[in-house]
Amino acid sequence: MRVLRHWWRRLSASRLWALVRKEVQQILRDRQLIKLLIIPPTLQLLIYGFALNPEVHNLRLGVVDYAQVSASRELVSALTANRIFLASSYPRSERELARQVERGELTAGLVIPPNFNQRLAAGDTAQVQVFIDGVDANSAGIASGYIQQILRRFRPEAGASPPTPPLRTQVRFLYNPGLTSSWFFVPGVIGLVLTLIATLVSAVTLVREKDTGTLEQLLMTPAAAWEILLAKILPLVVLLMGDVLLALLLGRLVFGLPIRGNPLLLLTLSGLYLFVGIGVGIMLATVCRSQQQVMLTAFFITLPMVQTSGAIAPIESMPVFFQVLSLLNPLRHFIAILRGLLLKGVGLEALWPHALALLVMAPLLMAISVLRFRSQLS
Repeated sequence: MRVLRHWWRRLSASRLWALVRKEVQQILRDRQLIKLLIIPPTLQLLIYGFALNPEVHNLRLGVVDYAQVSASRELVSALTANRIFLASSYPRSERELARQVERGELTAGLVIPPNFNQRLAAGDTAQVQVFIDGVDANSAGIASGYIQQILRRFRPEAGASPPTPPLRTQVRFLYNPGLTSSWFFVPGVIGLVLTLIATLVSAVTLVREKDTGTLEQLLMTPAAAWEILLAKILPLVVLLMGDVLLALLLGRLVFGLPIRGNPLLLLTLSGLYLFVGIGVGIMLATVCRSQQQVMLTAFFITLPMVQTSGAIAPIESMPVFFQVLSLLNPLRHFIAILRGLLLKGVGLEALWPHALALLVMAPLLMAISVLRFRSQLS
């Protein structure tokens, strides 16, 4: 206890503590900054969490049923039972169906031949024709996969059924049994939001000091450049850790995102990543001369980081060059850490390469920022 009291007295009497207190008071008086730390992360997490959804529902389906039997109606019911397709039109002919797909009134069309029931009753394979609007390639591919899967599993209640397939496959999905798409996207969105907020807040805070002239006043204080910079960084880290907790709370309450890993390890590695984001922001502040330049340059840097991080699209689907380049992207490593801790519940034994990458990048970026900031002060 005596040692702690001794260190606390030394810290409270130091120039660094005085600078930290000054920064905290200045941040608490800045209502605009407090709103920036709370409102945008909340809105971005909710909007992206709901909007970034690869699943498709309520695709408009047109049906031309030449058979008009119970088996054909069962097939339409099988396609529309889980709300993937919505039977919104029953044209009289294939030509009219194709015309509706061409005009964009339908996403898919189904043509059931007149001999549909006879082929099923004889134990033969009944053929149906499907039209799909391929303008939206992603939705078209998913719709085609759904239709083929439903047709393969279709068994009419009456009449003969096709022979039993020779193999029976049992599939088990790990870590996300319900295949909830938000569980994949929300950790990526958390990394995206923290990157934007940490970069912008740190850069705007420092550039505002230039605009208001308070940076020149810091030159008159008997403090080293690293003390001035550290006094600015520490309060931001504490505030941004509040954003981490807010994002995790929203992910849990709104999207049902599990937290299966060690929470303390999650917060520790999140704090380490915040130092990376703040380092990028301070470097931007030493390069840019105004807040407008900071905003434009920050988006110019963060958008490629997001695109190559695996937050939206899998890294494996990228060209090999970008897969290798993404290893230098700290957001890629942070998202891998988030998904590993939140969904898989793994520890450092599996995440140590990503944690090591952040551990190298954070002090490197901070060192570069301190050198540039020191040269600017001089």
